[in-house]
Amino acid sequence: MIVEDDESICNELKKLLENNNDEAIILKDFKNALSEILKVSPDLILLDINIPYINGEALLQNLRKESNIPVIMVTSINSEIDEALSISYGADDYITKPYHPNILLLRIKAVLKRAKNNDNTQSNIVTYKELKFDMTKGTIQKDNQEITLTKNEMIIFAYLFNHLGKIVTRDELMTAIWDTADYINDNTLTVNINRLRNKLKEIGYENAIDTRKGMGYILL
Repeated sequence: MIVEDDESICNELKKLLENNNDEAIILKDFKNALSEILKVSPDLILLDINIPYINGEALLQNLRKESNIPVIMVTSINSEIDEALSISYGADDYITKPYHPNILLLRIKAVLKRAKNNDNTQSNIVTYKELKFDMTKGTIQKDNQEITLTKNEMIIFAYLFNHLGKIVTRDELMTAIWDTADYINDNTLTVNINRLRNKLKEIGYENAIDTRKGMGYILL
């Protein structure tokens, strides 16, 4: 469920989630927000702080008296105080706008996995084989080995991970990275793919990313 009063952001989030094969609904009745949320009982809530009638943090406090539905705060308020308050009130994650769509999808996946496993220590960590991908730190870890990814490498890995076992075209990856403020050309994409491959090779995953000639890449 998307709890956000900006219609364009709501539509962007809904489209993003549906393209990821998730069902998404938008809260319309902010005056009765809590009762509407409880009536629908969604698997996860994307909650803005600045919403009509009730502050998002106050809504979160009230929700936690009734339910443990996972909540990710998605807000333009980049404040350590608001982040700390949100977490203390029971938010499962806090992400500020502008965010990269694929990083948001990965965080959603991590929160849902954490909720399923009831493991509060893994909220920003997803697992690929024996590797742990920490979205907060931008690192991949295996045992005591840890590699740090650049922003573009992290976006590429996140996109491939979100489409695990499926071929991703170069155009899709270009678009994924182009969604940030930095344009990346076709040659630069190849460079970033090769750097990511080399880093995965360092920790024993040389053939993790396979090239499918004429089609794109696949994370095996």
